[in-house]
Amino acid sequence: MIKETISTDKAPQAIGTYSQAVRADRTVYLSGQIPLSPETMTLVEGDIKAQIVQVFENLQAVAEAAGGTFADFVKLNVYLTDLSHFPLVNEIMGRYFQEPYPARAAIGVAALPKGAPVEIDGIMCLPPQEYPAS
Repeated sequence: MIKETISTDKAPQAIGTYSQAVRADRTVYLSGQIPLSPETMTLVEGDIKAQIVQVFENLQAVAEAAGGTFADFVKLNVYLTDLSHFPLVNEIMGRYFQEPYPARAAIGVAALPKGAPVEIDGIMCLPPQEYPAS
């Protein structure tokens, strides 16, 4: 089994003892992303829509660093401190994903790191690599 740590400066750096993502063979496990700006490591300013967009932008950066795209996601977990924001997650998610959509769970939580209102993690399955004949 190939196991590789994925890291990019285009997404917030880990704020604990974890990796932005880990690839195990063709499966990539992406750690939860909150609406942190990669440049400042602070929560982005603006309303909940701006924060949800930042979370998807962070996920996209990590996915690309792993060699994938949103089309490769098979599972998402959405954590919200206010489940009334779930329709906004759906609306914004529709800008990033096309059918077939990944499986998804939405979970209401009491609190998230740094006081964030939303966190999303995911799993990608990368297509097989093609290698030139030797």
